[in-house]
Amino acid sequence: MEAVRRHFGLERMTLLGHSWGAQLALSHALAHPERVSALVYVSGTGIGPDSDWFDGFKANLVARLGERPERLARWRELTDRPVRSEAAERERAVLQWSAEFVDRERDLEQAGRMAERWFEINTDCNKAFNAERRRSWGTPELYAACQQLDLPVVVVDGPLDIRPRSAVDSLERALPRVRRVILPEAGHLPWVEDPRGFREAVTAALR
Repeated sequence: MEAVRRHFGLERMTLLGHSWGAQLALSHALAHPERVSALVYVSGTGIGPDSDWFDGFKANLVARLGERPERLARWRELTDRPVRSEAAERERAVLQWSAEFVDRERDLEQAGRMAERWFEINTDCNKAFNAERRRSWGTPELYAACQQLDLPVVVVDGPLDIRPRSAVDSLERALPRVRRVILPEAGHLPWVEDPRGFREAVTAALR
């Protein structure tokens, strides 16, 4: 991210990160606060340990997929395969992503669009990122660093996200200059469920 900033000749920049990207943006702001003017933190999972949210996420994922039993059965079948073809990996991802969308009539269609240009999932990279998060998230040091972050932060999320939103409370408590925007009809992808509300929240952060 620093290389991107230097490439474009930016003295400071506003960062927007979504989901794991919200963690990435926060980590960058903590490492280089002098280079960040504001942070928009979208649908992240806070700064607590995985126990704050992961079990709830798994239960909610299965419950939402279970609204269509055949979809849950197929997802489980693909998940249990020790080796998956590229087509099977894509199908499994689309099924899982469908649970992220609030519109249950168009959820599979919307998830399919996310995979229209398919990039293979790098499981080794994913494991490394998760291990790094487990080492640093949920520590007193991270909480203390967030308390010292002297820049405006807008937290944007929706109560229909299958990741328990209470996980974000830890971050909201720690930050000294934070405003939280909860979009009541939104889930994990608030710009899809409430584009106007999301646009207003982001625009306010840029002012």
